[in-house]
Amino acid sequence: MTAATISTAPRTPDSRGFWYRHPRARLGALLGAPMAWLVVVYLGSLAALFITAFWTVDGFTGAIVHTFTFENFIDAFTTPAYLQTMGRTVLIAVAVTVICFLIALPLAFFMARIAAPRFRPLLIAMVLTPLWASYLVKVYAWRAMLAPETGVLNSALDPLGLGSPGYGLFGIIITLSYLWLPYMILPIYAALVRLPVSMLDASADLGAKSLRTFRSVVLPLVAPSIIAGSIFTFSLSLGDYITAQIVGGKVVMLGNVVQQNYVTNLPFAAAVATLPVIVVLGYLAAVRRTGALENL
Repeated sequence: MTAATISTAPRTPDSRGFWYRHPRARLGALLGAPMAWLVVVYLGSLAALFITAFWTVDGFTGAIVHTFTFENFIDAFTTPAYLQTMGRTVLIAVAVTVICFLIALPLAFFMARIAAPRFRPLLIAMVLTPLWASYLVKVYAWRAMLAPETGVLNSALDPLGLGSPGYGLFGIIITLSYLWLPYMILPIYAALVRLPVSMLDASADLGAKSLRTFRSVVLPLVAPSIIAGSIFTFSLSLGDYITAQIVGGKVVMLGNVVQQNYVTNLPFAAAVATLPVIVVLGYLAAVRRTGALENL
């Protein structure tokens, strides 16, 4: 048998490498490191946070007492100030989600169905451009625009007798809406691009008006993507505290309560920090059957 014949002879499965013969082991080796990072760093930190929430702080020494108790959760759910803060935070997150939806839906529809295909990459880049800027730069820019006397909004609205909304609840909502708007636009745009044109034509052939077609055909098909975008806007707004600190004035969110207590009372801060996690997990469980998680 010549050397050429040996080199071109087909290899038997047993002569191939270990990773080829064991695809599951190959997949495990490929995903092992990132999964370990996820479990140890992300899920591990959440577990440590949840465990710490059941500890207490010694009032005399300030040391953490590793004794299981529900005292922190009882304080969080029975103190009127914390209940108001919790309700205010959820209200802000819902308002931001609704505003982002109202802006993102027509914008995404224009990008996917009206704009010429050659302009779509440019429009997508324009939507993504704000994400390249620093979070703090964008928030401080809105602080400058919301300034009661010198802000851009005050100069634009003062001739109408309205004036700048200033710092407070509205400032938080409008700033967060600007920050998280791209996370609502992109899933809706992706769903509208995949929407078959034949379905729109069929609806028009059956005599449906544009509004009826949108309500009965387009909206149900893109609903999972809308919910997927709302997961981003709702959860990101729920855990934010820097925006409230910069443009919120005296308005306090749950994140600010965590920030104010994590040095002096870490277990209570951990208990408060678990509340947004529980709310988000409940929301994810509620929308799981809609197919929204597949659009993330």
